Amino acid sequence: MVDLRSDTVSRPTAAMREVMKVAEVGDDVLGDDPTVLELQEMGARLLGKEAALFVPSGTMSNAVAIKTHTSPGDEIIAEAESHIYYYEGGGYAALAGCSIRLLEGVNGAMSSRQVAAAIRKAAGSQSHYPDASLVCLENTANRGGGVCWEQESIDAVAQVAHERDCAVHMDGARLFNATVHTGIDAERMVRDCDSISICLSKGLGAPVGSLLIGSQDFIDTAHRWRKMFGGGMRQAGILAAAGKFALENNIERLADDHARIKRLASALNEMQSFSVEMETVQTNMVYIDVDENRFSGAEVVDALAARGVDMFATDSHRLRAVAHLDVDDAGIELAIGAFTELDES
Repeated sequence: MVDLRSDTVSRPTAAMREVMKVAEVGDDVLGDDPTVLELQEMGARLLGKEAALFVPSGTMSNAVAIKTHTSPGDEIIAEAESHIYYYEGGGYAALAGCSIRLLEGVNGAMSSRQVAAAIRKAAGSQSHYPDASLVCLENTANRGGGVCWEQESIDAVAQVAHERDCAVHMDGARLFNATVHTGIDAERMVRDCDSISICLSKGLGAPVGSLLIGSQDFIDTAHRWRKMFGGGMRQAGILAAAGKFALENNIERLADDHARIKRLASALNEMQSFSVEMETVQTNMVYIDVDENRFSGAEVVDALAARGVDMFATDSHRLRAVAHLDVDDAGIELAIGAFTELDES
């Protein structure tokens, strides 16, 4: 089988397992796991921020960030198909007590003009409005096709947010896919963001974990919310060792995933039954439109599985494929062959 459902399915390599096996550990809840401390320092340094916090998942990282930046009754601003809105169970409402203002962006990216117009404040509204206090970006934008934000757009959105007394959080689950594609240094990319979440368990290949990164004061407060959300772990150095290995070894190789998914996308776009918006194929994922006169998305998923390819349908006539370090060139050719058989059937 070749598994293209998500980059979350990647498994730790033998070399990663070896560093996990020998990792020095302590008790991270008590703050003395040395490998966790090293990972946090590494993440903060890579992004040019003061501190970082190791958490079990990207969803928890975003939830902790929102809770830290906001007060109950506040409003957050996000793109309409953002991960925070679409795939995190309404945590912004349940855990932070926030409403959300959704903006229809382009391939997952909002404009600074949209953000400026969307920010509402209670003052001067006779208390009709909530206080917008946080603007959330996602880079790369998952449901935007894995598209990267333009750096000028990140800077401009951050500027208007700060001018209107809002913090900026970057959901950077696949941030390093964006840095590899654009060639922009990670520190520069998030320069004007107040907090950033990065996933270690997607394209970077670690089995578990994310880092929440920001100022020391921000992380000090976030640490309390991590505790309250149940995210404190004990001998977490075993997992942190995998995260360190991922940051040290698996960033540059993301270019291989990008090249492989572009190979798949180009082949699909030559078929009659499938189509791809090629301009959105920038990183390690591709969204595939299925000819509704021939197949449903579910039918294609079942037919691919029978031919050794696992994939998700994201709606009735759309699929997503994601490359990762467990998918090699032969796996991509297997997937192309499976789609070709369906197209010619």
